[in-house]
Formats: sequence, C-alpha cells, structure tokens
Amino acid sequence: MKKILLTGTAGFIGFHLVKAFSDRGDKVVGLDNINNYYDVRLKHGRLRETGISMPRKKTKATDPSASNPNQPVNQSTNQPILQSSTRYPNYRFIRADLADRDTIMRLFEEEQFDHVVHLAAQAGVRYSLTHPQAYIDANITGFLNILEACRAFPVKHLVYASSSSVYGKNTEMPFSVNHNVDHPVSLYAASKKSNELMAHTYSHLFGIPATGLRFFTVYGPWGRPDMALFLFTKAILNNKPIEVFNQGDMMRDFTYIDDIVEGVVRVTDHPAKANPAWGGYDPDPATSDVPHRVYNIGNGSPVKLTNFIDALEKALGKTAQKKLLPMQPGDVPATWADTSTLEHNTGYKPDTPFETGIAKFVEWYREYYKI
Repeated sequence: MKKILLTGTAGFIGFHLVKAFSDRGDKVVGLDNINNYYDVRLKHGRLRETGISMPRKKTKATDPSASNPNQPVNQSTNQPILQSSTRYPNYRFIRADLADRDTIMRLFEEEQFDHVVHLAAQAGVRYSLTHPQAYIDANITGFLNILEACRAFPVKHLVYASSSSVYGKNTEMPFSVNHNVDHPVSLYAASKKSNELMAHTYSHLFGIPATGLRFFTVYGPWGRPDMALFLFTKAILNNKPIEVFNQGDMMRDFTYIDDIVEGVVRVTDHPAKANPAWGGYDPDPATSDVPHRVYNIGNGSPVKLTNFIDALEKALGKTAQKKLLPMQPGDVPATWADTSTLEHNTGYKPDTPFETGIAKFVEWYREYYKI
C-alpha cells in the first residue's frame, strides 16, 4: 500500500487514476482547483463518480486560474480541508491551487506522502496563445511548489505529466525519448519541457527520484471537451460541421485512457534510478546520472485524422459535415510515440485499437448526455 498525492483529480486522466489506485488499495489524496478552462459540470461529474461532492454556486470568476470560494474550510484556521470519499474508503480530496505554496507545503507536512503523481496543469495548445499567464502560474510556479514540497518532505518517487508536444519541430519518426527536444512551437509545450528540466535539476541537487511522462493525444470516456473527439462527437450529433485542420492531413498517435492509466500505475511502481552508463560527452536526453528519466506513453500506431473521423462516423451512425481549415498556430502535422523504453522497463505496451476506443467513448457520451 502506498500513500499517494494525485494532483488534477477533477481532470480527465486524474479521475481515472483515482479509481485505479484506490481499487488496488492505495491511500490517495486528490487535489484540484476545479478551474473553468472548460465546463466545470463535467469536472464535478467526475468528482461525484469518485464519491466527492462539491458545492456549486455561481461565481464571477472568468480566469481559469481563479479559485472557487465554496471550498469547505476549517472554521478555526480558514484553511481548506480534506473531504472523504463516499465511494472509496482510502480516498480523500482537497480543493486547492498549486500556486498556493503555503497550502501545498502544509499538505505535504501533514500527510507525509510516499509517492506523488502530478497531473494538474493548465492544458491546451491553442489556449496558450491567448492566455499565456495561466501556463506560467500553473505549469511553472505550480510545479515549482510541488518540487519544493518534495524537497522539504522527501518522497520515494515523483511522477509528473509532460506531453508529446515537447517534440515540437522534430520530424524524425517515431518520436523517441532519446531525441533532443529543444524546439517547442507553443508556450504549453515550452512549459512542459521546462518541467522536465526543473525535475532533473531537483533530482541532481536533492536526489528526488522523478519520472516525466510524455502523453500522446489521450482520449476516451470522461475526456476533455476541448479535444477533437469530444468536439467532433458533439458537432456531428447536433448536425453541425466539424473543423478539420490542415485539410485533414494530420497524423496523431491516439492513446486510449485505459492504456495511459496502466502505464502511469506501472511507472509509479518503478522509481527512477540513475543510469550508470550516462555520460556528459554524449548525453542521453532520456536518462541521467541522477534519478531522473522520461518515457513516452502512446499507442505507437499513428492514425490519419480522416481515418479517425471515419471510425467516429461509424460509431455514431452519422456522417460528418467537414469544414476543412489550414494548420493552426502551435500545432504539428504528426505525432508517433516510440514506447520501447517503457515496454522494456515496465513490461507494458499500450495497444488499444482506435476503433475500440472511439466506440467506448461514444457509448459513454450517449449515456452521459442522454442522447
């Protein structure tokens, strides 16, 4: 049994991981600020599925980093409190913001975590073009607070979410963790690359075992409304056109949520170790002579966007109206994950076919939205 801090538990991946860690008996403390980057009703729905009920009142907040004043607090200290799940006996949740250093430090001191799985972040490539400050607050300052807490109250393993977006202008396929990734094309990607550099620095200076996970286009039930599959499904069912960027000439390594969850759980159980063969003369970007490394978690089978849409049309039983558009700023034409190191070190390789994953998403969507 591990005691795990899991950040971002009102989010897509974090929600599924709460169930996975809780089901196997780990003690889990979930943390999320429940920002309004997308429909908070879906976030509250995820929380309810894990036995957490939060008060929802209208707020004037418009910034995604804004906190909700309805967080339950200790009346004597005015500090946010942990809520116990009604579904999972070993799960508790706290509404807090990563930028709130005092709350993060207090939580680490009181709970004494064994492991940290850090997923909370400001997501979205296109949103980073118009709201850059949100990425600095959550992805840089917030991550620094997590690192500082791990330094002050040492943990056995810090696992944190990076992204396939760090590959940026790279064109050699498949993307390998052994490739250099110094040319991001969005602030979101730059913030994730920064997280990898920050984590390595803390591993070097303070011996914190840390592993970064580069996720590749995650999809599935309870997914994010700003992602293509969710947007396409909603538009098609409402007889509206879907926006297909780069004229549909895009390739994505779509990765089903169950594969992501299994990969994260296995990596959490394998703390990063120093690579004794690592050398500064020809440095391997994936490892180090300190306990830090990165993995890709992707399906390893890129799919053309038009084929993805074909499978969605089949699952919905409806034909999409397509609005063909040029490539969007910050986007890349293709992604493809080399997961050989993940498979070698954990014995796991994601393999859910995209047709299967799309069908499961459509089944959930129809049930959740009563369509």
